[in-house]
Amino acid sequence: MTGWDVLNGVVSSFPPIAATVVLAAAVVVFIVGFARHGHAFLKHGFKYEPTSSSLEKRFDSLEAKFDERFSQIDIRFAQIDERFSQFDERFSRLDARIEAIETNHFGHLKSFLTELTSILLDKDVINNTDKARLDNQLRGM
Repeated sequence: MTGWDVLNGVVSSFPPIAATVVLAAAVVVFIVGFARHGHAFLKHGFKYEPTSSSLEKRFDSLEAKFDERFSQIDIRFAQIDERFSQFDERFSRLDARIEAIETNHFGHLKSFLTELTSILLDKDVINNTDKARLDNQLRGM
């Protein structure tokens, strides 16, 4: 005996009006379920919840988390950018100081070396040609 035989036995035991009402109710339930859930109604019935809504909730929560993280990263990059601008300002001041030191100290050093060659010439440590060579080197600096 198959399922159809059992169904035929149950339906034939009802009076014709009751069978028509039951059949009409079944058709209405099928139409409402199919209209709400589509093909998934045939598989799951009324208990079916579309996964798209849960996926949308998941994607919305992920999007909120990403937005929060990216805003934190943007803030951190802004802080790093500010630090780099401070470093740039410090290095520019340091470069100016180094240039001032180079100019002043090499000027003093050249005059000191010129004086030293004159003293060495007076003490007969070097001769005139060596002094001239050293003076030419100092002028080239």
